[in-house]
Amino acid sequence: MLDTQKLAQVMLHDAHGREFSYLRLSVTDVCNFRCNYCLPDGYECDKSAAQQPLTLSEIEQLVTLFAQKGIRKVRITGGEPSLRKDLPAIIKTVKNIPGIETVALTSNGYKLTEKIQSYVDAGLDALNVSIDSLDPQVFHTITGHNRLQEVLNGIGKAQALGLKRVKVNAVLLKSYNLNQFETFLNWIKQQNISLRFIELMETGDNKDYFNSNHVSGASIQKRLLDLGWVEKIRSKDAGPAKEYEHPDYQGNIGLIMPYSKDFCKSCNRLRISSLGKLHLCLFGESGYDLRHFLQADARKISQDEYAQLDAYLDNILQIKKPGHDLEHNQTGSMRHLAMLGG
Repeated sequence: MLDTQKLAQVMLHDAHGREFSYLRLSVTDVCNFRCNYCLPDGYECDKSAAQQPLTLSEIEQLVTLFAQKGIRKVRITGGEPSLRKDLPAIIKTVKNIPGIETVALTSNGYKLTEKIQSYVDAGLDALNVSIDSLDPQVFHTITGHNRLQEVLNGIGKAQALGLKRVKVNAVLLKSYNLNQFETFLNWIKQQNISLRFIELMETGDNKDYFNSNHVSGASIQKRLLDLGWVEKIRSKDAGPAKEYEHPDYQGNIGLIMPYSKDFCKSCNRLRISSLGKLHLCLFGESGYDLRHFLQADARKISQDEYAQLDAYLDNILQIKKPGHDLEHNQTGSMRHLAMLGG
């Protein structure tokens, strides 16, 4: 682990005045679902990449560094993070790092019913689960799996275990689930769940699919406002969603609208790939390797090694762009969303 006790904490910031308190940490790029907007042909192993994902020790070293730099929230993503057998150990390790206040997990819900107890016991604070349809047949069409009830049962168990922050992510798709908008709303009328509608994003390999299925987040926002939903004030460490509440509903709604004006203005998050590369933006160019600064075993990084990594990180952040170029169809190196977990 990092020997940083004597180092002063300096908040991570970029040249545009944005401060970063939220880290999205991918622990694998492998996914066992075949969502048609992400991996329609399933996961394909990159045979040219001989490296294994970050070890538990490397994860501890990296997160400790970022915690020293003001990161307070870590979201564990994939691919599908539950495919790592040591996921409970990862959650526990991250949760116990001084400075980390919130550990969240984004999952497709695979075997959630049997695994959620170990995640909660390890210290998990928040859970996001992808459910793109509440209709079993449509769920199968989108994901390639007949696991809707299994996923719903897992969410129910998470709530029964006392996990207070449970969110459901749904990518709205014109040809598949847009006509289920009212079904989703009815579902959260008596469910204390935050439902997040995500605007489909173009990636390097889904241009035709995007053109056929993209639904403007602004159009969904208008529908909600017309129905009496009211926007809530965002917390400092919140993700990119604009959140809405309604007096007649137990649940609330979040909208993630990457094509909206000034979407990147309040950016507070950085991303680490499963191979230890820092990505300044989901749709930026190739990441910046941090792994060569780390030790695969538990040996502490020396003060000199830490100082080098610390300076390298600060310098990289100064080249972060003010925004993405999605509106100009520039998707950077993002081939598909499983690469960094969104």
